[in-house]
Amino acid sequence: MEGLLVLLGLAVLAIPVAVIYLLISHSSLKGRVARLEREMAGLMADARKTPTERAPARNRTDLDAVRPKAEVVPPAAKPQDTEPAAAKVIAARRQADRTATQKTPPEPVGPTFATRLFQWLAVNWFYAVSALSLALAGLFLVQYGVENGYLPPTARVLAALAFGAALIGAGEVIRRRFGDATDATTAYLPSVFSGAGLVSLFGGVTAARLLYGLIGVEAAFAGLAAVGLLGVVLGWFNGPLLAAVGVIGAFGAPLFVGSDVPATPWLYLYFAIVTAVGLGIDTVRRWAWVSVLSVVLAYGMGMLTYLGGSEAVLGFAFQLFALGIAVLATLIPARSIWPDHPEPTAVQSALSQGQKMPVFPTWLAAGSVLVSSLITGFVALEVAGALWPAWAGLALLAAALTVWSVRGPALQDLAIAPVAVVLALVANEGLDRGAVWRAFADAYAETTEAEFPLTVTVLWGLGLGFSALAAGRALRPGFGVAWAIAAALVAPAMAIVLEVTWQPADTIGAYAWALHAIVMAGVMVGFAARFARVDGEDRVRVSVFVLSALASITFALVLILSSAALTVALAATVVAAAALDRRFGLPLMQVFISVGVVAVGARLIVNPGLVWAVEDAAIWEMLLAYGGALAAFVTSLVLLRGLPRVTAQVMLDTAAWSAGGVLVSLLLLRALDAMLDGSGSDTHWAMGLYAVIWLVLALTQLVRLDRLGGRLAIVRAALAGLFGLVGFGALALALTLFNPLLDAWGEEVAGPPLINTLIVAYLLPGLVLLLGAWTLQRFVLRATLAVVGGALAVFWAFTALRHVWQGAETMELRHGFLQPELWSYTLALLIAGALIFYQSLARNSALLRRAGLVVIGAAVAKVFLIDISGLEGLTRVLSLVVLGLSLAGLAWLNRWAQTRTSPD
Repeated sequence: MEGLLVLLGLAVLAIPVAVIYLLISHSSLKGRVARLEREMAGLMADARKTPTERAPARNRTDLDAVRPKAEVVPPAAKPQDTEPAAAKVIAARRQADRTATQKTPPEPVGPTFATRLFQWLAVNWFYAVSALSLALAGLFLVQYGVENGYLPPTARVLAALAFGAALIGAGEVIRRRFGDATDATTAYLPSVFSGAGLVSLFGGVTAARLLYGLIGVEAAFAGLAAVGLLGVVLGWFNGPLLAAVGVIGAFGAPLFVGSDVPATPWLYLYFAIVTAVGLGIDTVRRWAWVSVLSVVLAYGMGMLTYLGGSEAVLGFAFQLFALGIAVLATLIPARSIWPDHPEPTAVQSALSQGQKMPVFPTWLAAGSVLVSSLITGFVALEVAGALWPAWAGLALLAAALTVWSVRGPALQDLAIAPVAVVLALVANEGLDRGAVWRAFADAYAETTEAEFPLTVTVLWGLGLGFSALAAGRALRPGFGVAWAIAAALVAPAMAIVLEVTWQPADTIGAYAWALHAIVMAGVMVGFAARFARVDGEDRVRVSVFVLSALASITFALVLILSSAALTVALAATVVAAAALDRRFGLPLMQVFISVGVVAVGARLIVNPGLVWAVEDAAIWEMLLAYGGALAAFVTSLVLLRGLPRVTAQVMLDTAAWSAGGVLVSLLLLRALDAMLDGSGSDTHWAMGLYAVIWLVLALTQLVRLDRLGGRLAIVRAALAGLFGLVGFGALALALTLFNPLLDAWGEEVAGPPLINTLIVAYLLPGLVLLLGAWTLQRFVLRATLAVVGGALAVFWAFTALRHVWQGAETMELRHGFLQPELWSYTLALLIAGALIFYQSLARNSALLRRAGLVVIGAAVAKVFLIDISGLEGLTRVLSLVVLGLSLAGLAWLNRWAQTRTSPD
């Protein structure tokens, strides 16, 4: 009884909706056919009339504008000229209709499905009631036999089946003899009878299994499948909804067999057949939603089968089934093993924001490829032993899509999905340390004479194989640059994923793993040579492969070289890129040069970085790394001279200055440590050198920000701020904690007067900031750096003079000042003011002249506020006389300069 109630509920819900939808669609078709017949009749009647007899038509004005004058038939035209004239009239009317359609705004959206449903029910409600009554009749026939016991179970089931077959037969007889057109008196009746008969057949088979146990699981499954396929065939002739009823019934058949036996892999073959039938109906009748229903139910039933059975048994079958659905959804709508999906692709549609919409088969293929790739990866993560089938299956799917895209250009971007899932599975296996990774990593755990493990080599070859396929596809029409980029990226991407997650060098050795990278570089060079012959002067695709080859060589160098040698090798690849650009004109080498500059800079500063250069490296290693990088940057800059490579030239120029400044600072630091036996980190000169290094790096980013701008402006500004913070922090320590003028913890000043560690601590950072002020373009930055740099230079001059008079031991300010010392400060101020005056004349700058007056004013204030109180006798007199004469001369010079300089 429960089974009958389930069937009753399904019938009540499914059949009325199905039949109503079918009848509404036929009603709409009927109206369209009638409208077309009326228009055709009007055209033919108009064509039979002579030009003088024709009444003004609805589009007469458009016809007069479209029809040439030579086409007008004279009154005395012969009868045999009537047909050509009629044909011309019909052609002109069609052209006028098309013109009017283009000029008129789009028609408003029609009524919704719900509105059309109620409108149809208001007229044709009796068809729905008839379908429902007939469907319930077959189910109640079985129930009646159960309640009254008139018929044995077998007879009850047979009666239901016979009743269903009779209804289907009646529907087919009506359709064949009287037709099913919307204007016929038998309209909708074949669909009503056939739909009700299908429900009765489903009910009879299900009752035979669930209620009476007359048949086994296999027989019930076969019976329900047969009924579902019968519904698909009937739907072929009666309409899409009846086909959908058959598809749903065929897919749902396994749910009604009531078996405790676990699902078997053969179910996937059955689901694949039903899916193929549903897609086949759509490809001939063009009922798109039948295909969508078939594919969605295929994935849904496939997942339910997988979850309801043994994962170990069904895992591989589910992967094969999912990949097969993607193939079916791609090939069957194209009706060929060579798909012909026209552009645009799904990605093109997304980039154009829907202005170019792909055809429905493209969306169907894209969705199925994506879902199938994800399902294959999901099963590989869940089932032991399903990883290699997933890699192989996804690789084959990617290869197939690559080949198919030659004739089906809309499929060109679909290979991204399986390739991305392959890379994700490889990375996950290495990160999770799965069984495949453990087998590879433990290859030599028990015996060092074990065979060479080929797992990483096979995976690497998988990536290289797809690169080869993509390169071959790039030689065919369409998306040539995109395919070349894919060919240049996939193999290196696979190698990088393996290196980061699997660490192959730990198992097979660095040289063996580096050999893989060298082979990959050789393959990319071969691709570059092939495309150079094909593309001629267009070097974009050649540049892509050359970049990939250089990256592969760099990858191999990273594996086998020491710290210093690796830095030099990376710098050498930058030189190679510049040389290739100079020789062959490869503009994309700018990308590699920029990346190479950043990579070499990271090695010089971060890893192994400054700590390695100061504390761990031998002097020759430090010279090799930093001197080699400097030489490489300068050489590359010379090679690019005269070429329009602004980005690369700016990067190399600033990198050369940075590397040079860092190298000089490190050499000074190492020399001072060697001579003075200092610790290298707790002295004022060490802080000054650190400040020089980081300020040079900050200025490098500011120069690039000034000259390049672009999308990386925020990144460069952030780096400049970070480097500047470190540099000014070191400078602040040199001015406070390690300042020799204060009670400090640092070392005393080392070296003779004027040529000592004070230059390194204060003058060099000041000169760096002044150089930055001279180089940059932004006024605020220039003014700030000039003020700070000038202040540092003044502080150095003060400490240098203090060291001359006091010596290293008594430099601290708590020891007071000597009278000659005070006079020397004044003299230094006067000399500085005079030099600034000279520069104002040389540069014709009123601003420098005012700055000179400020310095001289400071000297005068110092004399009257400080010096006079400390001087005595003739020394005081002589000082005032010299000051007066100097000021008189400077006053005359200022007056003369005002007439020579232009105001800023």
